[in-house]
Amino acid sequence: MVEELRGTEMAGTGKWRDRAARRRRSRSLLRKVLRRGFFVLVPCLGLFVAGFLQFADKVASLQPPASPKADAIIVLTGGFQRIDQGVELLKAGAGKRLLISGVHPTTTRSQIRRNTQSSAALFTCCVDIGREAVDTIGNAVEASNWIADRGYRSILVVTNNYHMPRSLLELRRARPETEFIAYPVVNSDLKTSNWLRNPLFMKAILLEYAKYSVAFLRDVIGSHIPTRIGTVTLAEE
Repeated sequence: MVEELRGTEMAGTGKWRDRAARRRRSRSLLRKVLRRGFFVLVPCLGLFVAGFLQFADKVASLQPPASPKADAIIVLTGGFQRIDQGVELLKAGAGKRLLISGVHPTTTRSQIRRNTQSSAALFTCCVDIGREAVDTIGNAVEASNWIADRGYRSILVVTNNYHMPRSLLELRRARPETEFIAYPVVNSDLKTSNWLRNPLFMKAILLEYAKYSVAFLRDVIGSHIPTRIGTVTLAEE
């Protein structure tokens, strides 16, 4: 009987030791995974921060050309300030024709003309409206088709400064043979304002940098881009 009790105690002790050993091995494995994950995460975070600061500096350094001139002008919509700038460039003779890409389907040509205080003659002769694009990729495809139809070789691109790097990336990817010249609309001057302390602007820049990073990776791996999304409403229509 005593021997049976001792055997039972020894068996129980052995099971306890086995469980304790398994727990130690589990904790050791978890520590190894966390340690390796930390060493992977820190360089990735460093690369992300360095890339973001470089992106922000690039955006802050963007300036419109002193004497803008190209075959035509393309405005990527997102606010009437961009459209106003594109129309002013057209009036100044910076390009022969203007495409406003990504116009909402409910926005009429007359509304755009009135908001830009432009003449009916100017819009009738030289302003085309693109309504199919719903994102930057769509803008690039719509613009590429419009450029190809008219044989333009150089284009002034009008959009916000923080949106310009991704816009140029998508446009050059869609039509590498065309020269795209940046004409940034500066809504927020990153050089003079303390944008790091502005949570709303910081969020906007971070979001745009994330989108730019995805577009860059898509360009590196050679992801497919559509070739046709719809038609552009011509000036005469």
